[in-house]
Amino acid sequence: MKSKFLVLLALVPALVAGPVRAAAPSFDQWADAFSAQWVRLNPQFATRSQYFSGVEQDALDRQLTLGGAFGQTYGAKAAQERAALARQGLAALQGFPDAQLTPAQRTSAAVIMWTLEDAVQGAEFASHRFVFEQFGGLHLGLVNFLTTTHPIRNPRDIENYLARLALVAPRIDEGIAEAKAAAAAGLIPPRFVLQRVIDQLDGFTAVKPADNVFVSSLDKRIAELGAAVPAEVRAKSVAAAETEVREHILPAYARVRTLLAEQLPSSTDDAGVWRLPRGGDYYASNLSSLTTTKLTPAEIHAIGLREVARVEAEMETLLQQLGYKEGSIQARMEKLNATLNPPAEPDPRPALVAKVEALVHDAERRSVAVFDLRPKAPVTVKREPAFSEKSAAAHYSPPAPDGSKPGIYWLPLADLSPRVTWLGTGLKSTAYHEAVPGHHFQIAYQQESTELPRYRKLGVFGFNSAYIEGWALYAERLASENGWYDGDLPGQLGFLNLQLFRARRLVADTGLHNLKWTRQQVIDYGFTAQETERYIVWPGQACSYMIGQLRILELREKARAALGPKFSIKEFHNLILRGGSMPLDVLAQEVDHWIAAGGVGKAGR
Repeated sequence: MKSKFLVLLALVPALVAGPVRAAAPSFDQWADAFSAQWVRLNPQFATRSQYFSGVEQDALDRQLTLGGAFGQTYGAKAAQERAALARQGLAALQGFPDAQLTPAQRTSAAVIMWTLEDAVQGAEFASHRFVFEQFGGLHLGLVNFLTTTHPIRNPRDIENYLARLALVAPRIDEGIAEAKAAAAAGLIPPRFVLQRVIDQLDGFTAVKPADNVFVSSLDKRIAELGAAVPAEVRAKSVAAAETEVREHILPAYARVRTLLAEQLPSSTDDAGVWRLPRGGDYYASNLSSLTTTKLTPAEIHAIGLREVARVEAEMETLLQQLGYKEGSIQARMEKLNATLNPPAEPDPRPALVAKVEALVHDAERRSVAVFDLRPKAPVTVKREPAFSEKSAAAHYSPPAPDGSKPGIYWLPLADLSPRVTWLGTGLKSTAYHEAVPGHHFQIAYQQESTELPRYRKLGVFGFNSAYIEGWALYAERLASENGWYDGDLPGQLGFLNLQLFRARRLVADTGLHNLKWTRQQVIDYGFTAQETERYIVWPGQACSYMIGQLRILELREKARAALGPKFSIKEFHNLILRGGSMPLDVLAQEVDHWIAAGGVGKAGR
């Protein structure tokens, strides 16, 4: 599916070949201009990245489309617009012969080409991705974007917020039209997904307008600006937001509820995308996009079974040492977690947030031994907002590129039961994954890069799950390899349990979408209902973690074997972090060039 991309990769030379040449400005100029076009299609992404400046950025900060802050789209119309521009970009790339490009430019061209081909391929199945689903649906995306990503730094930002708030109801109605068109084509979410979203909508609309998150978060954020915003401006802005919520947004969200309730009688409990028209092709497309590999569902299922067996054997040894000798691994881990969970009273959540924050700071100190490169931006820990907490997983949001907001590790604390994998034994490992040295090191450092072109440092192209989640899972393993769990057998078991969790995801995701597993089969395999339903609405994404980690480990060991005593773990990490997010095949080329250069330098830069 990406033949042109593979041809281009084959042309990338090793660093050591030939003299250093000046950059070819024609490619750089084209790439900068095309990247700007690409970003303009998604004002939310433009705001998150603060990609432009002055009048243009201000204008985009007042717009709202069926896109997301991380480049995703909702519905066929937005996806087709992006695919049309992608085709133009692919045609233009053919006008830059290999001889005209430096190694750095070839790497950038490969990253751009992969992303554009992926956008064309993905648009074919845009209607298969449900507009309204409980994990990342449009109704959630608009709330999360406006209340946490849209900046409130000054009075103009408040004006722009209100301008965008006035667009929420129209965008919701566009989403309703997309969902209706998808349903007419036989693309209806499973019954339990519809019910989860209906429950979310009921919770959202039950809150009086003055307390609605669109209003309360604005009031709080304006208050944080202090005297920079006069009291009368604050009061007028909050009142305007309340009016917009009451008169337009709540009715729009009620219209979504009506639509989904109408779809319930036509829905079924079948969970996998195999049940949808061309469901097998859609799943293959998703796996290709999200793992950036050509692995088939059957191959990924087999890898999952192999990794499950390996990790379970390691866990068995440690559980025996701790005296947990009877029952399944999952049952014994839940018993162990129950001994670590704090009592219900007084409310343990504030202390949990503080504990995780301390773990992140400890990880920053430990990282000095294996990293030269670390981001300047701080990372903090916060509790997930109440509106999305019940359906959220622990996750990270990057710092604002302009330094106005730190990286944030979000903790969903609605459920503190022993079955929650990231609590108890998993507290350390999840902090290493989501914050340091995981997502925060990779994403924040990429944003701060002074070496990458702007479009790569801000993730316009190549911001893919296999690299990002693969790196974060690799970070968990790196912590184990470097003794961060020494003297803490429960913590080591927590690390292994999360590795097992990701390996089982390979089995469950391919089971659901290729082997026709039911929702209950996945739950019986060891997942919570919430996790299971995440895999149902985001097919293939759960496979990116373990596939990405295994590929990074494979490349590291290839480099170690080739370089022998010249191999440096810090230099290897420098290579990975300097390049930013990229498809795994491009990363493999980078590692090959680095090896050819003797394990030093910056590969294709």
